[in-house]
Amino acid sequence: MHTLYSTAEIRRIEQTALAQLPPYTLMQRAGQAASIAALRLLPDRPHKARILVLAGPGNNGGDALEAAVQLNKAGADVVALVQADIAHLPPDAANALARAIKAGVHIMPSEQFFTIDSIQWTLVIDGLLGIGVKRPLDGELRSLVATVNTFNCPVLALDVPTGLDADTGMVVGPDGVAIIAVGTITFIADKAGLHTGDGADYAGKVEVATLDIPPSSLSAAHSWLSSPALFQQYLQPRARNSNKGSYGNVAIIGGAHGMAGAAILAARAAAKSGAGKVMIGFLDQPPAYDNHQPELMCHHAEDIPLLTASLVVGPGLGTDQAAHTLLINTLTAHSPLVLDADALNLIAAEPALLQLVAQRRHSALYTIMTPHPLEAARLLNSSVTECQADRLSAARALAQRYNAIVVLKGAGSIIAHPDGRIAVNPTGNPGLATAGSGDVLAGICGALLAQGWDDWHAAIAAVWLHGSAADSLVSQGFGPIGLTASELIPAVRSVLNELVENITK
Repeated sequence: MHTLYSTAEIRRIEQTALAQLPPYTLMQRAGQAASIAALRLLPDRPHKARILVLAGPGNNGGDALEAAVQLNKAGADVVALVQADIAHLPPDAANALARAIKAGVHIMPSEQFFTIDSIQWTLVIDGLLGIGVKRPLDGELRSLVATVNTFNCPVLALDVPTGLDADTGMVVGPDGVAIIAVGTITFIADKAGLHTGDGADYAGKVEVATLDIPPSSLSAAHSWLSSPALFQQYLQPRARNSNKGSYGNVAIIGGAHGMAGAAILAARAAAKSGAGKVMIGFLDQPPAYDNHQPELMCHHAEDIPLLTASLVVGPGLGTDQAAHTLLINTLTAHSPLVLDADALNLIAAEPALLQLVAQRRHSALYTIMTPHPLEAARLLNSSVTECQADRLSAARALAQRYNAIVVLKGAGSIIAHPDGRIAVNPTGNPGLATAGSGDVLAGICGALLAQGWDDWHAAIAAVWLHGSAADSLVSQGFGPIGLTASELIPAVRSVLNELVENITK
């Protein structure tokens, strides 16, 4: 499984390794790994390449300078811009600089950074700051990063793109800047910030170089990059001797006046994600049937048998008194429960409902909440800006406050467990930023719960499938612009069946 670590955890692991290894060992390994990654980005042979290496004042700069040494040996024309006081470099970084000078790397002092845009570079390597950036870039460093982002060549970031917070995935500062890389080679272990928030837009393709630190030296895992490995125990082929009752019932509660489509989308997604039977409880007058998917059973919401199904509450629910009454009935029902959309808004508006949500897990009842950032902010009595500034912390706070599995939707959706565990989802694309997409996700969650999945694994799998379906559609030319939620539903079915087939091979 692909584990994620915080900046503090990485620093502890690094300090332990440094104490056990000869000086300069880790830096040499990092530089070699970076040079190999850089060579893969070169369109021609190394001796035709002009490479700009940006070296900052710490060991990240030393890693970059060691990479410069290796690339110079490979025949590239390497220029290292040292954005630091050379007299005060850490010992290993000073050693790297001495090696670079001896190898013939051209060293450009920081005050000459304004000349770099006059040269046609083949590749830029960003070793300016690395992990631990907590303040916005300013002055010459800000200007340097802004200039590099105008270059028409690939940029390889070392550890994390300069200006990006490795823990939160956000560019530091409300009007901050960060290096935009086509790829990031990150050292020792992966970081959550490379996969959520701004991370995916700035880090590009992420590669992990462990620097030969043994897995036994890593601390216990609490966060993971989501993948089917996290839920593969549930990916079982269906027995020939089974029936619709073997795969559970899902009831969608919502569909108030003018919002019937939300409930129908969730129901269709639940059916195509494997539920044996799907009912829709409409607050408004129910249609006789869904002419696109007549298998769905359409009822008045008050006629839904709450104790015989996994419940998905919120798609098109509204916030009137009838919606409020139905929500309370579902919160107190002894059934697996997915809370989405207006269900979340009602809970946020009435603090007393928090206790009804929180006590469900004490009664061993599964609960999944799927807020987008605005809904999350309401649930936390916070702001969207604050929630997005640290998505992992916001998701953890929600999971702990409501004693539920929380899916904080967005770029790199966060799945949080009340015990502090986190999964960051890498699938998906901007095609999911469309009306109804969240309803589809809620329906998938409900279907997996109905089939006997626990809420933690159901949430992780549903988010992964939802994003993977969107990726599949985009790879076929359907989106991301103009991708619609209804198009996701058959794609989810295909991805799920493919997963089960591959697991059983």
